[in-house]
Amino acid sequence: MRVVIAEDSVLLRAGLVKLLTSGGIEVCAAVNDADGLLRAVDEHRPDLALVDVRMPPTHTDEGVRAALTLKRRRPATAVLLLSQYVEERYAAELLTGHTGGLGYLLKDRVADVDEFLDALRRVAAGGTALDPEVVAQLLARRRTDPLRRLTPRETDVLATMAEGRSNTAIADILGIGRHAVEKHVNNIFAKLHLTPADTDHRRVLAVLHYLDHVERA
Repeated sequence: MRVVIAEDSVLLRAGLVKLLTSGGIEVCAAVNDADGLLRAVDEHRPDLALVDVRMPPTHTDEGVRAALTLKRRRPATAVLLLSQYVEERYAAELLTGHTGGLGYLLKDRVADVDEFLDALRRVAAGGTALDPEVVAQLLARRRTDPLRRLTPRETDVLATMAEGRSNTAIADILGIGRHAVEKHVNNIFAKLHLTPADTDHRRVLAVLHYLDHVERA
């Protein structure tokens, strides 16, 4: 896997380079701003761009704006956003209109190296990785009738599914059987008027399409 890193903190940028390299991942370039990111992606055509949400010059939404531009120019390039805090508007904005190859994690997750690298590889392969805190806040804001029809356990399954987890992983995380997970998933799609699909990836995309409307809630 080939990755371009965009992070304005010199120490974190160097740390990410070392972490990815140690994990057998090739870092094509490591830049400190959005313009540098877009140039590096055009030059190296990586599998994934690892992007800080806030970068120079204003340290507000430069990373998100660059990620949106990148997905328009090169939809096949995966993007994993890193943020110091949960920024719901940015998460919802990136998810709107885009399918697959997307992730949004808090920087604290980098400390769990194995989990972080697993999420990075999952996104690079076209999957999804959403930080549990991001999922929780998106779900908390969504107070429409369809979500209110979900049981507490179905809400737990939906939140975990939106992180990009398989049925087996959901069962392990929630401490329930795989058959129970499958039943909850079918109930979720029925209550949200979403058509079930055969793969975890497609189920996650359907859930994300539903959550894309969070900004209008």
